[in-house]
Amino acid sequence: MSHNVSSGARLDRLPMSRFHWKILGLISAGACLDAFDVYLAGGVSAAMLKTGFSTLQLNALFVSCGFFGMVIGAGLSGYLGDRFGRRSSYQFNLALFGLMSFAAAFAPSIHWLIGARFLMGIGLGAELVVAAGTLCEFIPPAYRGRWISLLGLIVNSGLVLATSVGYVVIPHLGWRWMFGIAGIGAVVVWALRHRMPESPRWLESVGRTAEAEETVRAIEQEVEQLKGPLPEVSRAQNLEVPRAPLSALFRRGMIGRTLTAALTAVAVNVAVYGFVAWLPTFFVHEGRDIVTSLGFTTLMSLGAPLGAVLGYLTADRLGRAKGVVFFSVVTIVLGFVYPQMTANAAIAVVGLTLVSCIYAIVTLGLFGYVPELFPTALRLRGTGVAGVCGRIASMLTSYAAVILFAQLGLFGVLGMVAGVLVLLVIAVLKLGVDANQFSLEAVSPEEDPSADPLSLNHQGATR
Repeated sequence: MSHNVSSGARLDRLPMSRFHWKILGLISAGACLDAFDVYLAGGVSAAMLKTGFSTLQLNALFVSCGFFGMVIGAGLSGYLGDRFGRRSSYQFNLALFGLMSFAAAFAPSIHWLIGARFLMGIGLGAELVVAAGTLCEFIPPAYRGRWISLLGLIVNSGLVLATSVGYVVIPHLGWRWMFGIAGIGAVVVWALRHRMPESPRWLESVGRTAEAEETVRAIEQEVEQLKGPLPEVSRAQNLEVPRAPLSALFRRGMIGRTLTAALTAVAVNVAVYGFVAWLPTFFVHEGRDIVTSLGFTTLMSLGAPLGAVLGYLTADRLGRAKGVVFFSVVTIVLGFVYPQMTANAAIAVVGLTLVSCIYAIVTLGLFGYVPELFPTALRLRGTGVAGVCGRIASMLTSYAAVILFAQLGLFGVLGMVAGVLVLLVIAVLKLGVDANQFSLEAVSPEEDPSADPLSLNHQGATR
């Protein structure tokens, strides 16, 4: 017989414990592996070209097929996660990624490798969608922003990890070992994730109340053993809702959230793939030698983890929405200051600050703000739709960056980034939704898909 499990309220009042660190570790390990694989493509492509395994044209196809797979993966994971559960989705995409990594390591030709890369891309595109959405369903409101930022810090470190491993492995063992390492890591994480519980919020939302109750009770017992008696549950709340179709994302009351989430993902990808990814090319084109260019690029790449640190420091104080607006405005200002820098010290300092602000938006926006916009029944599909838009933007932005840089120089590229960020600031301010210090249910629209219009449900809000 159905009853109110109140899984959201019960999870939200838990003190932080080893259980939460375990959840963060299992989720972020898979996400970091996927980030590692995204960033290894550059080193692998160069090695394949040098050994004659591939050509420039086929390398471009290799990279493009990976991105195209990510588009499909982002959408597919949203459906799987909301339909069959968070655990089913992240185990499926990690298994697909791991198996295809091994296939890539033994690919007999570049054409087989391109096919494997496409399937790997499906797993890659899925992981971050599921990771951010799942983590926020376990972490209490008072800590959610900081823990989402820790996820961002670990994921952003994939750049440093891939670069460091590639520097050692590719010259001595060959590029195939990079895929082998990713595959072995995926198998290990996949096995460890079998211990990870399904999201009780999702279980309750789809009517599997007995499983939700059992899961929440097991979590409470684990935390209570370490932290002592738990606080009283502040509210009773039934999270079970009718199954929501994908079209619910575009109904009145929800469409503003969906469009804002999509614009967040687009803005992040335009900034990263329109500016950060092109930094070495920009420096060389301006007349600097390759050593100096790589030195600047390496220094500015530290902005990825620094951006996550900025997110950690501001996520629960300023809030995700206000944080996205603040760092977007700073990025816009620095975007117009940076091209005017001529001294090496100024280029390094302003550039590092600019990249850090961009990755602060990545952390607060993609990992925090977007999944918090959607109710449990639609969380992964909403995040997946945003991810699809972002991945498509990443594919198109590189071409736009080349055209703008050729016609208008660095001002043109940063003008494109600033323009998208201005739209994002307007959208976030107009929407006016921020889950900072509130339960997910307190800022979710009414989850009944038959309800029209969908209205904000602030009953039971907990700080």
